[in-house]
Parts: sequence; structure tokens; C-alpha cells
Amino acid sequence: MLKSFAKKSMAALAVSGAALAGTMTAAQAEYPEKPITMVIPLGAGGSHDLNARVITSIIPTYLNQAMIVRLTPGAGGQKGTQEVANTPADGYTLLFTHNYIDQLQQHVENLPYEPLEDFVTVARVNYAPIAVTVRADSPYETFADLVAASKENPGGVQMAHSGNWGALFVPAAQMMKALDMSWNLVPYQGGGPALQALLSGDADVTMGFPSSLASHVEAGKVRILATAGAERIYDDVPTFAEVGVEGDVGFMHRVVLAPADTPADVLETLAAAFNELGGDKTFNRMMGRLGENIDIITGDDYDAMRKEQSVAYKDLVDALTSQ
Repeated sequence: MLKSFAKKSMAALAVSGAALAGTMTAAQAEYPEKPITMVIPLGAGGSHDLNARVITSIIPTYLNQAMIVRLTPGAGGQKGTQEVANTPADGYTLLFTHNYIDQLQQHVENLPYEPLEDFVTVARVNYAPIAVTVRADSPYETFADLVAASKENPGGVQMAHSGNWGALFVPAAQMMKALDMSWNLVPYQGGGPALQALLSGDADVTMGFPSSLASHVEAGKVRILATAGAERIYDDVPTFAEVGVEGDVGFMHRVVLAPADTPADVLETLAAAFNELGGDKTFNRMMGRLGENIDIITGDDYDAMRKEQSVAYKDLVDALTSQ
């Protein structure tokens, strides 16, 4: 009887000990304990999609958890952005967006979220200069040809873009204003679909970034007519400044944001992982193959830039919409 009681007591003690150990393990567990989802508010095949595939293939090394891409296009990026704004601020759902969706749209539409209040920066990954692009068989051999046709037939040139007031729309609007010409701006759910519209013949011109254009340039499917930036990216392709479009036109910042109430230690863990990612040799090699740069800016440093962007974009919207 005593022996039986002792066995039961030992068994109960073992169960209690296991439960206690489980409780202690749970209490001591550190973020992240499960895979992280990175929502892209744009369509498949665009530069964000391509950049994200590289990021998520390497960053698990520094987080010890997988990072999963989820494409949620719609409403010019607002659908996916709102989805992340409404998720728990626990670091398990992040937003991979860009400066135009993040800080410009609020000045032209009533958004269901407040960008500077509802989101904080994890990391700005890089920035990319945009390029004006046509099919290789296009009658527009040069940017001057495109401008001449656009002035001769206002609205006759079909320009595919990634959504109103997005990364392709804004430079196009700036370009039309600077050169006193008119395109028919046709929206698609991201840069990838806009590029496909060009390739299929549904559009005459679009804009794109190095990662989404590289393979098509190499295959001889598209021709680049002009690029953003102070220096030429391609020896035989002029910069925007050279064709008469001055100022800070055509740069997209790719940024990872988190819901604003995300705990500080979680944000620190994520920022540290992105900083390590920036120095990773494999990551640098893979991004180089895409033709993309790497320029990591984390946390408060980029949040300060977001505030500056908001002011600048309000001025830009006022200038583009004033009569």
C-alpha cells in the first residue's frame, strides 16, 4: 500500500514538474517563436515581390524562424496596409511597402489608417531609381520620340502603372507636368501586372525598377528610354535630368513597417536581424543579381525620414493638383 502510494506520489510529482518546466519554458521563450508573415500590398512579379523573395530566403538565419511572403494587392496598396494595421502588434505580421503608399496617399485620399500613428519602421531596406520602359518593338526608339508622340496625340499613349499615387503613377504625373504632355494612365494591381500589360501589348509604356526589368532587358524584350538619378545607369540611356525632368523624381524606398504598438524588444530583434542581413554576403550577391542596392536604415532614423516625406509629398500633391 505504501509502495503504491509512493509510486502515485512520484508520478504526480513528475507531472507537476513537467507542467512547471513547460510554464517556465513558455515564460522564458523569446520572440520569434513562430514564422513571421510579411504582407506586400502589391501584386506578384513586381520589384517588391522579387526583393522580398531574397530577403525571406536569408533573414531566417538571423531570426531562427521562417519569414513568409503574402501578397495582398488592392486599392493602390491600401488593402494590404489596412490588413496589417488591424493585426495584433506582436511582430508576427509586418508590412513591406514603399514611401508613396506610406506617406503620399494620405494627402490625396481619406485612408482607413493613419500612417505615422499606426505604423513604425522596422527597416528601410533599399531605394531604387525608376526607369521609363517600352517594348523592344516599340516605335519609340528614344525618350524624345515618346514625348513627341505624346504631345501630338494627348492621351493617346497608354501608360500602365501600379495604382493611383503609387510608385509608377507619381513620376509619370511629375513627368507630364514638367514636359507639358499627356498620357492615359491605366492602373494595375502592382508593378508586375503593369509590366505584363506592356509586354502583352495592352500598354505602350510603363515604368519599372532594376529587379523587375533586368531579365527582360537581358532577353531583349524591353527598351529603357530614361532613368531617375544624377548618373546614368546604362551608358546609352539618359537620366531624367538630361531629358528635362529636374528634381527628386522617381525614387522608391522599400520599407518594412510594423503596427505602432509592437513591443520595443520585438522591434529591436527585427532591426538587429535586418542590420545583420545587410552585411550578409549571400544577400548582397543575390541583390546584386537583381540590380538592387542595399541601404539599411532602422527604427527611429527612418521614422524621422517618413515625417519629412509626408511634408514633401503634401507640397508635391498641391503642386500637381493645383490649376
